[in-house]
Amino acid sequence: MNHWPFIIAAYAITIVGTLAVLGASFVRMRRAERRADALTRRD
Repeated sequence: MNHWPFIIAAYAITIVGTLAVLGASFVRMRRAERRADALTRRD
């Protein structure tokens, strides 16, 4: 029995999931930075 398809699929899911979390974190970080800058500019 060949296990390579399962191994490749597991790595693909892991890589895609990691990239999705990284992208979402980056977007939320940028949004939070903009909101923080807006608060400091209000003074």
